[in-house]
Amino acid sequence: MNPQVQKSVRFLQSWIINTVAVLLTVIILRNHISYGDKLGNLLVASFLLGILNAFVRPILLLIALPLLIFTLGLFTLVINALLLCLLQVLLPFFKVDSFGYAFLGALIISVISVALNVITGTARVSVKRRPPEPPKNSGGGNGPVIDV
Repeated sequence: MNPQVQKSVRFLQSWIINTVAVLLTVIILRNHISYGDKLGNLLVASFLLGILNAFVRPILLLIALPLLIFTLGLFTLVINALLLCLLQVLLPFFKVDSFGYAFLGALIISVISVALNVITGTARVSVKRRPPEPPKNSGGGNGPVIDV
């Protein structure tokens, strides 16, 4: 497959996963996070959230690096919640009741995104189990040396 087409397919797949994650989060927190009940609004919100994740999030992660190290990466959820709050500022139809619900929404979006990426096979991390390698002979003797 052409690398350009492959990038486009990965982008669309990522956008669909992000859209489903935002939709399920809005359904779970239906009275606290909303997008205006139009499919176009949901698509725009998830697209803009993807752009914010691609460009703004790395800058925030770099600025908050000491906090990320101190909290063993859990501060990432605070950054994701800040991005949801920023999305509310940028889009008049996207509403989040409070920072607490933005934090809970960021947690739900993260869990759903990871689950969907694992299910679709697009996860960046994979775990493979290989059988152990046979021990290598150093060639210096006939076997192990026992020193008495």
